[in-house]
Amino acid sequence: MKIAIPLTAGRLSAHFGHCEQFALVEVDSATKQVRQQTLVTPPPHEPGLLPRWLAGQGVQVVIAGGMGRRALDLFAENKIAVHGAAADDSTEALVRAFLDQTLGNTEPTCGHDHTHDHAHCQSK
Repeated sequence: MKIAIPLTAGRLSAHFGHCEQFALVEVDSATKQVRQQTLVTPPPHEPGLLPRWLAGQGVQVVIAGGMGRRALDLFAENKIAVHGAAADDSTEALVRAFLDQTLGNTEPTCGHDHTHDHAHCQSK
């Protein structure tokens, strides 16, 4: 299984569409062991691109701090499960919580201060 985690400054990004890198973590779900972790830089922003790009990388699960409704729908269309988590958690802690089934199934929500119309959050 491959898990993608959006990172900013090496920690879970509060808003996946604005992350600096993705940690792509290959895990053995049977043994709950990490096989490999790779850091990749996402392509330049384009609405709807990240769900397709991550699907092309073989990702089945995204752990995110925040994203808009449209992004959640696009991930579902690409058969990628999305799990919400507290922003600023480390990659290792997030993967461990996911594998131990203590991360939960909450949907990430936009982490903005709600002073804008969220149009660009919905188009990620």
